[in-house]
Amino acid sequence: MTLTFGYKASAEQFAPKPLLDFAVEAEAAGFDSAFISDHFQPWRHTGGHAPFSLAWMGALGQATQRLVIGTSVLTPTFRYHPSIIAHAFGSLGAMFPRRVILGIGTGESLNETPATGLVWPEQRERTLRFKEAVRLIRTLWSEDRVSFEGDYYHTENATIYDRPETPVPVYIAAAGPMMAKFAGQEGDGFICTSGKKPELYTETLLPKVAEGEAATGKSTGDVDRMIEIKLSYDPDRQRALEDCRFWGALALSPDEKMNVEDPLAMEKLADNLPIERAASRFIVTNDPEEAVDRIGSYVALGFRHLVFHGPGPDQSRYISLLGKDILPRLQKRFG
Repeated sequence: MTLTFGYKASAEQFAPKPLLDFAVEAEAAGFDSAFISDHFQPWRHTGGHAPFSLAWMGALGQATQRLVIGTSVLTPTFRYHPSIIAHAFGSLGAMFPRRVILGIGTGESLNETPATGLVWPEQRERTLRFKEAVRLIRTLWSEDRVSFEGDYYHTENATIYDRPETPVPVYIAAAGPMMAKFAGQEGDGFICTSGKKPELYTETLLPKVAEGEAATGKSTGDVDRMIEIKLSYDPDRQRALEDCRFWGALALSPDEKMNVEDPLAMEKLADNLPIERAASRFIVTNDPEEAVDRIGSYVALGFRHLVFHGPGPDQSRYISLLGKDILPRLQKRFG
């Protein structure tokens, strides 16, 4: 089988220039792709960052030769009108053909409400907006002078003049059955994250992606299965554990962080967690064979595009360790 190795560029944790340098290092270390978060506000205020993903992607495209660059994930429905996203990714795709991916999801109030002042709507409206946005983006990439009359978005004689000959792939993030099926139907790729209950992947997400593929005449596997592997690996296990502290918010339940729109408030919730729970979303190990075994459980499920998220502050060390200890072992076992 062919595995694709990605680097998660954590925009919530690092300023734009060092983050750019880390992604360049990832290419040199053997990674195939880099995906950046599109946050207006980070998960925590203290030490947090939120560089503008679209500007950063253009800089990274120019600084690298082969790295595929994407968002994981961007929300094309509130801060951005879908036509703006079609315009931006049309230009990026024209500048860096076959090297750009638009990764999208329905969003979180932490990013959308502070920037817009909008009341965060219920899930049904967010889903309807999202599906309409995908339709409009694809229409703008394929047609000229688009007059679009949707329930939420409208254009009048709109044309994206600079766009690649081959449309930018659209990867759709899903955490539940409805969006997973939509990813199979309308996506070129499907995005999810590791560290959740196994039955979510085996009984819900992956079967629904396959169901969506079948409903639109695709073969199983036509849609790229991409997963963000949350891996804290270091020869010093205690260091690997402590590195997860910055990302404690990921361990909060949906109910705990529901409608929390202030990074200070999110930070306080996360900092009250014991370190074992703060690290619970991550594979934490100092043993490369254990890391490969646990990553291999996701490969066995059918994931082929593995995007590694390292939680620690020393990303150069992390990239070097993965390039030396983890990626070659994965290639040897599965490649």
